[in-house]
Amino acid sequence: MKVSGKTHKYGDNVDTDVIIPARYLNTPDAQELAKHCMEDIDAGFAARVRPGEIMVAGRNFGCGSSREHAPLAIKACGVACVIAATFARIFYRNALNIGLPILECPEAAAAIKAGDTVSVDFDTGVITDETTGQTFRGEPFPPFMQELIAAGGLAAYRRARA
Repeated sequence: MKVSGKTHKYGDNVDTDVIIPARYLNTPDAQELAKHCMEDIDAGFAARVRPGEIMVAGRNFGCGSSREHAPLAIKACGVACVIAATFARIFYRNALNIGLPILECPEAAAAIKAGDTVSVDFDTGVITDETTGQTFRGEPFPPFMQELIAAGGLAAYRRARA
C-alpha cells in the first residue's frame, strides 16, 4: 500500500488535548471531531487539510491522555498517514486500533518541511520527500498490520474475519 500527499508539520510533544481538545469529547461522531482537529495549535488545519495528506511531527506525538478520539479526529480529517520521530505508546496503539497508518522515522520527521509532497510505501517503509528527492527508511508494517489498517481498524478487521 502506498500513499502520497502534501504535508502538515508539527513539533515535539503534541498531546492529545491539542489534537482534539477535551471540550469536544462529548461526541462520538468522527466528522464532528474532524472539524476541531488541531484547532488549539493550528486553528485553520481542519479547513486546510485535504484527503490523502500527511501529518509530520517531532518526538512524542500523541502524548497525554489515552483517548481514541485523537487518532480518530486525524483520520476523519482525511489524513492518510502520520510520520513522527516517535509516538507516545498509547497513541500508537490507538491509531492502529482505528486504522490510522503511522510510521516512526526520526530522520524523515526532521527533514520534511510543511507543504512538501511526500510518498510512503507501507510495504517497504520507504518515505520519499518528492519535493527534495530525499528518501528515508521507516519500519514497514508486517502484512497482518497492513490488513488491519486496510480493514479500517481492529474492530472491522475482527468482524471481517469472524
